Amino acid sequence: MKKDAALTALGALAHEHRLGVFRLLVQAGPAGVPAGQIAEKLRVPGSSLSFHLAHLRRAGLISQRRESRSLIYSANFDAMNGLVGFLTENCCGGALCAPVAAQIPNRRKAS
Repeated sequence: MKKDAALTALGALAHEHRLGVFRLLVQAGPAGVPAGQIAEKLRVPGSSLSFHLAHLRRAGLISQRRESRSLIYSANFDAMNGLVGFLTENCCGGALCAPVAAQIPNRRKAS
């Protein structure tokens, strides 16, 4: 992911409702969630939700599809992984990444 795309994605996530929507859609997986259910679960009015969904779509973080009369939204996992990769690409200066090292059982700390 390029810096401009990362800044756009981070800017889109820098709002309570948009971050909540994105986390809900990540949890739902590829099947996605209908717009009405998102509004209900997050207690966001439909008009506000439409604005936030559009913002996340412009940032490339979510996708929308129509199923019959419903709009289904799902997380763009490639974009999410690209953002995480961008944020961690220079992590720990090429050494075993601290978050990864902490997950390895019985790992001895270097002196």
